[in-house]
Amino acid sequence: MGLTPARADLEADRGLVGRAWCQVYSDAVDRWLSRLLHEATGSTAPIGVALVAVGGYGRAELSPQSDIDVVLLHDGGAGIGELADRVWYPIWDEGVKLGHAVRTVREALALAGDDLDTATSLLHARHVAGDPVLTADLARRALDQWQKRARRWLAELSARVAARHDSAGEVAFLLEPDLKEGRGGLRDVHALHWAEQARRLLWEGDDPVLEAAYEALLSARVELHRRTGRPGDRLLLEEQDAVAAALGDASADDLMHRLSAAARTIAWRSDDAWHRIESSISGPPGWRSRRDRRIGSGLVLRDGEVHLSAAADLSDPSLVLRAAVAAAAGSTRIHRSSLDRLAAETGPLPDPWPPEVRSALVDVLLAGHRAIPVVEALDQMALWGQVLPEWDAVRSKPQRNAYHRFTVDRHLMEAAANAADLVARTERPDLLVVGALLHDIGKGYPGDHTEVGIELLGRMGPRMGFPPGDVATLQAMVRHHLLLPDVATRRDLDDPATIERVAEAAGDLLTLGLLAALTEADSLATGPAAWGRWKAELVRDLVARTSHVLAGGAADEVRDDFPTQEHVDLLRSGRTVLRADGDRLTVVAPDRQGLFSRVAGVLALHGLGVLDAAATSLEGRALEVLRVESTFGPTIEWSKVLDDLERAVEGRLALQARLADRARVYAGRSTRGAIHEPPRVVVDNDASRDATVVEVHAPDSIGVLYRITRALAELDLNIVSAKVQTLGGRVVDAFYVRDQAGGKLTDPLGLVEVERALLHELST
Repeated sequence: MGLTPARADLEADRGLVGRAWCQVYSDAVDRWLSRLLHEATGSTAPIGVALVAVGGYGRAELSPQSDIDVVLLHDGGAGIGELADRVWYPIWDEGVKLGHAVRTVREALALAGDDLDTATSLLHARHVAGDPVLTADLARRALDQWQKRARRWLAELSARVAARHDSAGEVAFLLEPDLKEGRGGLRDVHALHWAEQARRLLWEGDDPVLEAAYEALLSARVELHRRTGRPGDRLLLEEQDAVAAALGDASADDLMHRLSAAARTIAWRSDDAWHRIESSISGPPGWRSRRDRRIGSGLVLRDGEVHLSAAADLSDPSLVLRAAVAAAAGSTRIHRSSLDRLAAETGPLPDPWPPEVRSALVDVLLAGHRAIPVVEALDQMALWGQVLPEWDAVRSKPQRNAYHRFTVDRHLMEAAANAADLVARTERPDLLVVGALLHDIGKGYPGDHTEVGIELLGRMGPRMGFPPGDVATLQAMVRHHLLLPDVATRRDLDDPATIERVAEAAGDLLTLGLLAALTEADSLATGPAAWGRWKAELVRDLVARTSHVLAGGAADEVRDDFPTQEHVDLLRSGRTVLRADGDRLTVVAPDRQGLFSRVAGVLALHGLGVLDAAATSLEGRALEVLRVESTFGPTIEWSKVLDDLERAVEGRLALQARLADRARVYAGRSTRGAIHEPPRVVVDNDASRDATVVEVHAPDSIGVLYRITRALAELDLNIVSAKVQTLGGRVVDAFYVRDQAGGKLTDPLGLVEVERALLHELST
C-alpha cells in the first residue's frame, strides 16, 4: 500500500492533533520508505546505503502538507544512480512532495560547510532505513562540524532571524499570523535549538516553557494544513474558526489568545537568548566595565545590564519598578538572574502604594517605547501582574479586526509609550501616561469596556495612591477616551450643540488637554487606519473650539460660516458649477432629490472617498462642498471626474450599472480577511439643534456611500452635512438630515422607515 491512503486515514482521525499527529505520520512515512529501500535493494539490511530523514522530517514533525526531506546516503559504491531512481520514482508516483538528495557523508559535510540551510538540516539527521553506521557517522560529524564553526554560523543565523522577523512580522499581534516564519513562530524555536547545539545558551527552565508554546503553534499548523489541504503557514481569518473547533477552543478568539501568548513566550525567550549569543560572539565587553556601577538602592549596572546587588532589599516594594526604570532609561534589560530573583522573592504591592512606587511606575511609562521590552520582560516573569493584578485579564487578549493591530495589553503599552511623547501638552504627565495605560483595561472583563474600566479605576486609583481628584480625572479619561475622535469624525463641528456637548463632558481645560493627547496616543497605537492628517485636523479643531467654550466663550463664536458669501453668489448665479481645488469639490446644480447620491457615486467610480461634506439650497439651487481622498495616491485626476460628474448631474450616466461593474471587478479585494458584522443604523435627535443625525455602520464596499445616500433621497430627506470614515473594513458614516419642511425627523414611524430603507439598501 502507498502512503496516500495512510495519510488520508490520519487526516480523518480527529482524535490525533499536534505533535502526536506528526509523530504517527512520520512513523508511517518511515515504514513506507523502509519498504521502498528494501524493494529497491532486495535486502532488509543493505550495507553501504541508508535513507536519512533531515529537517522537519528528521524531527518527526511532518504536518499534512510538509515536504518529505530525505537523503540517500551511500559509501561511493557503483550503481547508486539506478538505486536512487528505484527509490524516488515510487515516491513521485504517489504525488508526495519530496526534497531529496543523493550524497556520500563527505559530500554532505562539504555542502554543510558552506550552506547554513544544509548545516541546520543535518542537525536533525535521523536514521530511517538501510545502514545505520552511515547515518550515525553523518550525524556525529555534522554536529562536530557545526560546533567547530559555531561563531560563523551563529552570526549568520542571528542575521537570518532578524531578517525573517522583519519580513514575516509578529505571530502574537498579526491578524493573520505566519505560524512558522513570524517572530515568535516555530522557526524561532528551531533556531534556538540549532544555537543550543553550538553552546548552552537557554536559561534553565526555558526548555519546558518553550516546548509548551511550540506545541500550541504546531497543533494549529497541523490543523491548518489538514483543513485547507494545501501548504502554507499563514493562519487566515477564514480558517480560524475551524482550527479553533478542531483544537477544542470555544472560539477563534480563544484560539488566537492562546497562540498570541505562546508566540510572546517564544519571542521573548528567543530575544533573550540571541542577546546572549550576540554578546558571546562579539567577545569581551570592550568599553563596558565588569566593575559594578551603583544605579540606585539595591541596583547595579554590570556589563551594560541591570542587576540586583548582593545587598538588595527584596522586601522594598519599589524595587521591581525601579529596576524597570533603570533598564528603560538605559535602553537595556534586567539580567535574567535578577529577574528570576525578583520573581521568586517579591510579592504583591501594599495597598495603598507608597509614593515611591507610584513615582517609579510613572517613570517607567515616561520612558516611552524604551519601556515596552522592559515591561514585556516583567510580564513574562509574572512580575507585571504583581504590580497591576487587573492586567492578567487583558494579557494577550486578541482584538480580531483589521482596525487594531495589537492585542489589548500591547495596545495599552503602545498607547502609554505614545503618550510619553506628548507630555509637554499637559501639566499632569503622570495622569496622561497612567490614563493611557489603563484606558482600555475594561476590555478584559464582561460588559461594556468603558463602564467596566471606570469601575476598575475607582478601585485601582486609590490603591495606586492617587488622591480622589486624580482618580476622578483618570475615570474621566476612561469614560471619554473615544469622545474626541468620535465627535470630530462623526459630528458637525459648526453645530454649537456639538461643541457644548464636548465642553460639558470634559468639564475643564485640564481634562480636555489630557483627552486630546490620549486621543492621539490611542489612535497611533491602534493602527494606520486610526490616525491621519484629516482626523488630526478635525480633533485639533474640535479641541480649539471646546477650549474657547471652557474658557468662557460661546459656541456660536467659533463656528465657520456656511454658506459663505461666495457660495451664495454661486447659488444665485443660476449656473451649474463643478469645481475642484486640491481635495475639495464644489457642486452647484439645480436642487433635486438624489444629487448628493449622484456625486458620491461618481467619486466612488474614480476611487475617491468622501471625508466630509456640507450642503444647502437656495431658491431652487443646491450647493455641496465635499472633501475627498484618493485610494490611488495623493494626486487626483479631476478632469475625468468632472466629465463624469457633469453627465451624472444631467442624468446621462448609468451610475448604478457602472458601480455594479466596478464592484464585480474588485470583488473581495478590499474585504478579504475582514470579520463581517451586520450593518446597523443609529438615529440621534439630540446631537443637533436643528437636524437629525443618522449614523450608519456597515461593511465597506464600492459605492456604499452612494447606496446610503440614495436610500435617504428616496425618503425625501435633505442631507445638510456628512462625516464619512472607514475603520478597518467598516464604514461609520454620519448624516445630518432634515425633512422637506426643513426640520428634524420626529415621526416615530418615519424613523423606523429610515432604518428599514438603509438596512435594505446595505443588504442588497
